[in-house]
Amino acid sequence: MKIAVVGSYGAGLTMRVPRVPVAGETLSGGQFASGHGGKGSNQAVAAARLGAQVSFLTAVGADQFGTAARELWAAEGVDATGVRTTDAATMVGVILVESDGENRIVIAPGALDELTPADVEGFADRIAEADLCVVCLEIPLPVALAALRVAHERGVRTLLNPAPAVPLPDEAWQWIDVLTPNASEARVLTGLGPGDTATGAQLVDLLRARYGGTVVLTLGSDGALVDVDGARERVAPIAVPRVVDTTGAGDAFTGALAVALARGDELTAAVRYAAAAGAHAVGVAEVIPALPGPDDVAALLRK
Repeated sequence: MKIAVVGSYGAGLTMRVPRVPVAGETLSGGQFASGHGGKGSNQAVAAARLGAQVSFLTAVGADQFGTAARELWAAEGVDATGVRTTDAATMVGVILVESDGENRIVIAPGALDELTPADVEGFADRIAEADLCVVCLEIPLPVALAALRVAHERGVRTLLNPAPAVPLPDEAWQWIDVLTPNASEARVLTGLGPGDTATGAQLVDLLRARYGGTVVLTLGSDGALVDVDGARERVAPIAVPRVVDTTGAGDAFTGALAVALARGDELTAAVRYAAAAGAHAVGVAEVIPALPGPDDVAALLRK
C-alpha cells in the first residue's frame, strides 16, 4: 500500500479547560500540552501506523517545530524527503478542549502559506507511484487543487478530506474520487449557512447535485453515510466507553480509510475500519498518542 499525502503540518498547543471562556474572561485550572498537529501530518502518521508506505508533502519553518516534525516523521516511517523548509514559521494551532471532549481550534498558517502548486509538480512522481492520494484543505487551495489534478491526470485515485471546508471551483469536482466531509463541511461545500438544519441524507443529495464520486459523510456519534452513484448505506458508529478528546478523530478516520481503500477493501468495510480508528482516537488525549495501530482497530472491530 503506497499513499501520497499532500497537506499540513503544525505544532499543536492544547489547553484542556472545564469550559471555554467568554469574551474578556480569564479562566484558571487549565492543563497544557504541546505536540504535533496538522491534518496532513496526522493523516500521514495514521496511515503509516496502519501499515502503509507514506510519502508526504508539506512545508515547515527552519525552527524548533520544523525540526521536531522531521523527527516525528522519521520515527513513524513517513517519507518526508519532499517536505519544503521555508523562512516562515512552522504552522501553529491553538486548541481548547472542554471537559466533554469538544474542541475549538485557531490556526496561524505560517510556512503553509509558502507552499505552491510548483511544489506539487516536484512531488508528482511520488503521487504517480501511489495507490491513493490524500489531500486536505489546511493548505492554500491552489496547492490542494493541484494535488488532486496531478493525481487524476496520472490515474491515481484521490481522497479529499475537505477540512477546513471552503467552496470548491466547478472544475475541481472531477478530480475527486472519494469525498469525506462531516456535516458542517458538507454545508460549506453545498453553499448552506452554518445554522442550516439539513439532515445527513439531504446534505448528500445536495452534494450529489454537483458531484459524481463517492461520498462518505461522517456524522460523529451517528456513524457515517456512504453514497456511491446514489446507492446509500449508513455505517453504524463504533461504541466507546468514554470520550476524552475528539481532536484527532477525523484524521484517524481519514488515515485508516486511505489504508483500507489502498489495499482494496470494499467501501463499506473500509468505512467501518475507519470508524473503528476514529473511535479509538476519541478515547485517548492528544492527537499523535491517539492514532491507533492495527491491533487497536482490530480490537474494536471484534467488539
